[in-house]
Amino acid sequence: MSINLEWYRVFYWTAKLGGVTSAAKKLSITQPAVSHTLKQLENCLGGQLFFRTSKGVTLTTEGEVLYRFVEQSMQLIEFGEKKMSEMHNLLIGEINIGASDTLCKHYLLPFLEQFHKQYPEIKIRVTNRTTPETIALLKEGIIDFGVVNLPAEDTKLHFYQSALQQDCLVGSSKFVHLTEKPFLLKELNQYPILLLEKGGSTRGYLDQYAASHGVTLNPEFELGSVDLLVQFARSGFGLTFAVREFIIEELEAGNLIEIPLVPRVPERHIGIATLKDVPLSAAAKGFLAHLMDENA
Repeated sequence: MSINLEWYRVFYWTAKLGGVTSAAKKLSITQPAVSHTLKQLENCLGGQLFFRTSKGVTLTTEGEVLYRFVEQSMQLIEFGEKKMSEMHNLLIGEINIGASDTLCKHYLLPFLEQFHKQYPEIKIRVTNRTTPETIALLKEGIIDFGVVNLPAEDTKLHFYQSALQQDCLVGSSKFVHLTEKPFLLKELNQYPILLLEKGGSTRGYLDQYAASHGVTLNPEFELGSVDLLVQFARSGFGLTFAVREFIIEELEAGNLIEIPLVPRVPERHIGIATLKDVPLSAAAKGFLAHLMDENA
């Protein structure tokens, strides 16, 4: 007969509490059930574990040896259960997030600050990559979820729409004359253009937008980050595209001027990417719930 591990739980509480009645009450089962379980365990192990006394039951020598090992096992199980409870209550845990520099700075950072204040013991790691690279990291299981630029597609992932983004054409005050009337997309290549390097989702989105209107963008400068694009544009090197919501302060201060581009770039969304059929950790689910609630 194979030993049911639940028998050891009955054995443990009987030994710890010193009686069948107390064990039955602790385990919410009947006294006969406790006695029957102990008998089965003794039969399987080939020896008596308890003997009765006037105060209840006492471990035999063999029972004492077994109890020392079972006690350690029960303590480990209880410790594991405690840790799981702490994780579900966000008292401990870890989150691994993938996001581009721009999305991390302008979108994710405020949520991270709020979440960290509320759950300071949760460790948060952010890996800064482009949207295609973030998706690759997610599929490799290196991150829990990714904050990406939509549109994006992958049969292995779920994409949830979050905040809206509106790309706009901007330049320094030296291009203020371009604001006097609608500026046609087909005229853009007459001016120096600053764009992100190829390979990222934002550059691909802008190239596709231009191509859909019969225009090929020919940048004079290709840079590695949106912050650099903004700095170069502010310094008068040329025109660039930026998400309006991310450069409000620059526009209000007059450091950048929005050019009324026709046709304008279609709106797009920030997205949250997760793996299909792969459960998230309690910490990751907690943060995503926080993120979704704020964007609802």
